[in-house]
Amino acid sequence: MKGVDRLIAALKRLPGVGPKQAERLAIHLLRAPRGEVEGLSEALLQAKAETRLCARCGDFTDRETCRLCSDPGRDQSLLCVVEEPQDAAALERTRAYRGLYHVLHGALSPLDGVGPDRIKAAELIERVRASAGAVKEVVLATDPDAEGEATALYLAQQLKAFPVKITRIAQGVPMGGDLDYIDERTLSHALSGRREF
Repeated sequence: MKGVDRLIAALKRLPGVGPKQAERLAIHLLRAPRGEVEGLSEALLQAKAETRLCARCGDFTDRETCRLCSDPGRDQSLLCVVEEPQDAAALERTRAYRGLYHVLHGALSPLDGVGPDRIKAAELIERVRASAGAVKEVVLATDPDAEGEATALYLAQQLKAFPVKITRIAQGVPMGGDLDYIDERTLSHALSGRREF
């Protein structure tokens, strides 16, 4: 059972996969036809071999620059900063944003030893500097947790040296949410960030 234990251990290292789910996935893979497992293995190896970071925004792509950075229809004056590639994908699904992105690949976390040099903060600063005023607004869309807030604050301080508007995504009560089910911290943040109607 050494191979099965190794498979379960490897699956547990995936984000969001706990011991029970790793065991269920391993059993599913063991029961699957060999061709299905080989297809999965080949897809993983191919994606790993062909995927790289976009030279401009840091998102995953199979080209020098990703499809969004290459799209002339995108608003070049808007730059939305996100922590991870899946955050940019989530914002794209809303179809509410038509600017460009910058992916940090993490957030500041001093307790975990993650400083500005471990994320793509310097690349963001250089990108804004090199735009020579073409970037008019930087939207900080980091997560609304301690690390995301610290990252947004750090980036805002660094970007103050440039003639650029710095904004933060709104946070608070979700659409369709009932106030009595929302935690106090979220409600407090929503109240402090209220706007005129």
